[in-house]
Amino acid sequence: MMSEGEHDDTVLEPLFIQESGEVYRNPTEVKMSQIVLPCHANHCGELSVGQLLKWMDSTACLSAERHSGCSCITASVDDIHFEHTIGVGKVVNIIAKVNRAFTSSMEVGILVTCEDLYTARQWNVCHAFATFVARRTEAGKVQLKQVVPHTQMEQMEYSLAAERRRMRLIHAEIITDLLSSSTAQLGECREYHNAVQAERTRVESVELVLPPHANHQVSTFGGQIMAWMENVATIAASRLCNAHPTLRTIDMFHFRGPSHIGDRLVLKAIVNNSFKHSMEVGVCAEAYQGGEPLRHINSAFMTFEVLDSDRKPRTLPRIRPEPVDGKRRYQEAIARKKIRLDRKYIISCKQTVVPLSVPWDPSNQMYLSYNNVSALKLMDTRNNWVLTSEKNKVRLYTLEENHMLCFKVEMHINVAAEQTFHLLSDLRRRKEWDQHYEECEVISQADEEDTLYRVATPSVSKGAKGQDFILLASRRKPCDARDPYLIALRSVTLPTHPPTDGHTRGEVLCAGFSIWEESDSITKITYYNQATPGVLPYISTDIAGLSSSFYSAFSACSHFLEVNKDSLAAP
Repeated sequence: MMSEGEHDDTVLEPLFIQESGEVYRNPTEVKMSQIVLPCHANHCGELSVGQLLKWMDSTACLSAERHSGCSCITASVDDIHFEHTIGVGKVVNIIAKVNRAFTSSMEVGILVTCEDLYTARQWNVCHAFATFVARRTEAGKVQLKQVVPHTQMEQMEYSLAAERRRMRLIHAEIITDLLSSSTAQLGECREYHNAVQAERTRVESVELVLPPHANHQVSTFGGQIMAWMENVATIAASRLCNAHPTLRTIDMFHFRGPSHIGDRLVLKAIVNNSFKHSMEVGVCAEAYQGGEPLRHINSAFMTFEVLDSDRKPRTLPRIRPEPVDGKRRYQEAIARKKIRLDRKYIISCKQTVVPLSVPWDPSNQMYLSYNNVSALKLMDTRNNWVLTSEKNKVRLYTLEENHMLCFKVEMHINVAAEQTFHLLSDLRRRKEWDQHYEECEVISQADEEDTLYRVATPSVSKGAKGQDFILLASRRKPCDARDPYLIALRSVTLPTHPPTDGHTRGEVLCAGFSIWEESDSITKITYYNQATPGVLPYISTDIAGLSSSFYSAFSACSHFLEVNKDSLAAP
């Protein structure tokens, strides 16, 4: 984590000028600016993360309510990574806007930047996504209106919101499965000399929910609950290291139930495990009124560091867990750390710095699948493609940026979109229309949407070796009528499948099909391929040869789809 003095300038979305000449502003956008006062800061003179979470929640809620026209409650918040701390006297600027609305829920994107009033510089602090649910009205269940994206950035976030929603819905179940399988392989807890008893870090605190803690719906602010949770987590972390810890990340969490004025909120925290430079603190919030049993409101996992005078992470004491539950939490923290690293490695990094092939295993399947589909969606939302050539109603576009060469092939066919999706989804049938697919076999069917294939292609020159690829194919059906069918492809690494004899291992960074239903029988197919120089599979590097290769393949593809359009067998 960097201090406020070490930063990169924020990259802002360019202004979008409407036909009327006015600068476009998203109708759901809400802005909040707060100057950080001593009352908002900890004893280090840095803005309390709990206070920041309250401001973020309030801004996002107002954005959700602006779109829905009714009261909304916080349902969940995705992972938050805090890039910088914020000092007293700085200005916190928060922008929230609805990325996409579903039936009764909506995703709100939140961008937090810090501003130095004396130098006029701004920099990113964090970027978060929260889900809000519109409350029922007197007329019954809410049916939210659709968000209509206008800019390329809005179109990108709109498209990716559907994939993030999918990951949220399966997140808890997958994490539970991964934890149970991972902890079974870890064995006994390791003993460290001078380790700190985990029980020493345990914190329990109670808060009475009063009117200032509630929103205009008399429910406790989600941000207020998060602030109280951050407070007890910070105390627990401080007891381990005897110093002031800095909160670095909060894992995705869901609110399991509401809290109201008059509730007593019981907040519990303990350090689950400490590593060389970081520690995980587990926090639980429960509520009750009178003599009623406790209601589980929320649980979260927060990662802290302790920074030295040079703002570098200090080495931390190790934890000695108590028996049974303590050992379970200790081992699960190790498994969650691996999951966090996988997530950061695959999702958080810029695409230009992520290695082409990432090792595949069940623990990172969810993130690889997300990355695979998201990369294809990002290509689908770009609007700076250059039309290179056109032949027989097949258009070839190119785009070169960040040392990446991208190709886009577009055509229309008289085949239903769903049937086109089924026929193109099974890569084993691709060799029926694409001469560059010499062999294709299924290695593993991970689930209904993700399949691993080995694909072999012939050599492109006499005497050269052919190439083989280990590809992850991720399929997605439309979330609603405004989405395409998607078939995303990317290379992964499998230790059990080295390059086959007579072949060199090829790499595909991002490729796949976007299939749009334009009518019951007319479908637009767009094929994308992105690669770094030297790893483009099977195609010539000159534009003329490239065009000929694509036209030949996709003319055959159109014929293949027409001939097989009455086949209903799904892959």
